[in-house]
Amino acid sequence: MQSLEVISVNVWQILISLANLTILYWLLKKFLYNPVKKVIAARQQAIDDQYKAADAAEKAANASRDEYYARLENAQAVVDGMIHDATASANRRSERIVQEARDKAGSIVRQGQMEAEMEKKKAQATIRREITDVSAALTEKLLGREINDGDHRGLIDSFLQEMGDGQ
Repeated sequence: MQSLEVISVNVWQILISLANLTILYWLLKKFLYNPVKKVIAARQQAIDDQYKAADAAEKAANASRDEYYARLENAQAVVDGMIHDATASANRRSERIVQEARDKAGSIVRQGQMEAEMEKKKAQATIRREITDVSAALTEKLLGREINDGDHRGLIDSFLQEMGDGQ
């Protein structure tokens, strides 16, 4: 019988152990489980906030990138417009310069033609004068006397008319 006492069940010890277990469970729940649960919830909230902030930053970056590309396209369009305007302006300027050069060349040609015509008239006048002088000298020698200016002019004019009618 002695061996049965060692194996026997002591109810008081079981109740005390259950009471200790209940108290330990309650203490751990109150002082360890709930604070740890709050810390884990706070960390989860912080992580969620970081994910939200990262998503917002990504959306802002995408919006900035899209705005950058839109501005870049707009700037390219502006540059293309400026190049087109500069090309058109250069073409207009070159046409104006070419037209001015043509006008100036035409003016120089007209002036040269007028000068040539004036030189021709001067040469004709000089030739007439020389013909008049030579004919006057010949007439004086032929007639043996000096002709006055009026007679001289009359003779020359009639001679030139005869030459002009012969042509």
